[in-house]
Amino acid sequence: MPMRQRFSSQHYIDGILLGDRLILSRAITLVESRLPADQELAQAVLAGVAPMTGKATRVGITGVPGVGKSTFIEAFGTYLTEQGHNLAVLAVDPTSQRSGGSLLGDKTRMETLSMNPNAYIRPTPAGDSLGGVGHRTRETLLLCEAAGFDVVLIETVGVGQSETLVHGMVDFFLLLMLAGAGDELQGMKRGIMELADALAITKADGDNRAAAQRARIEYQNALHLFPPTGIGWFPPVLTCSALTNQGISELWATILEHQQLTTQNGHRDQRRQEQQLTWFRTYLRQRLEQQFFAQPGMEARLSELEKSVKKGEMLPVQAVEGLF
Repeated sequence: MPMRQRFSSQHYIDGILLGDRLILSRAITLVESRLPADQELAQAVLAGVAPMTGKATRVGITGVPGVGKSTFIEAFGTYLTEQGHNLAVLAVDPTSQRSGGSLLGDKTRMETLSMNPNAYIRPTPAGDSLGGVGHRTRETLLLCEAAGFDVVLIETVGVGQSETLVHGMVDFFLLLMLAGAGDELQGMKRGIMELADALAITKADGDNRAAAQRARIEYQNALHLFPPTGIGWFPPVLTCSALTNQGISELWATILEHQQLTTQNGHRDQRRQEQQLTWFRTYLRQRLEQQFFAQPGMEARLSELEKSVKKGEMLPVQAVEGLF
């Protein structure tokens, strides 16, 4: 296999700040690499571009299966680029252990957007832990901001914990829903609804328009049962259609309104500071865990203890305390 050409950190920094897509992609590959030399270089690049980060509007997007996230993002992203924005779309897929989110898959799901010169689509590979996904996505987000993208959409492809993960990286969290609210509200995790800064009922077109309006009222009533956010923002429920583009501009106006409010009352800065702390703590735990398991003889010791625990010769607590 031919050796990959190595560039200096300054080569990456200069290229990223000039908005060079190829160099940006290579820098993201460095961030995703597990090789110590690549990691060292990636950290030097991130430190170099750090002063140019933090200026983008960060939006998280999630939704129930079948809601049409890719179609929605394509319509929403196209609208944003038409408004003069430079858009980056990052797809987080912790469920895709083998394909790493499949770049080809993401590109074909958003065919028009992937051809748009003002848009950049990049999946975050899954690795072996949610923490790893979060760590790499955050660094990719910073590289995209330094490259001049002023809106970053982070899409959760997987379900479950990834919603909380993405919520911990963004300024605004959008939950996409389908009409047929009664059944869905039962199955919808209350925790995910509580994370949302807005809900949008998709596919509100044709014969589905009336059902979408009914669902909007049902969801809005359900949201009234949740405790207030404490920042003066009540999550609205909107309807939209990626097919007709109805409601797309209203959705962006809602995000801007939220950003204006949270910037004025200081909540946006506070949220970002808390996210930085969460990132620090998560990464610290990850590194400690790696270092602990990498100790000489640890694998054999663990294997012995696991056998003892399985046979009931030792309690799990005793086994763990023995390791320390």
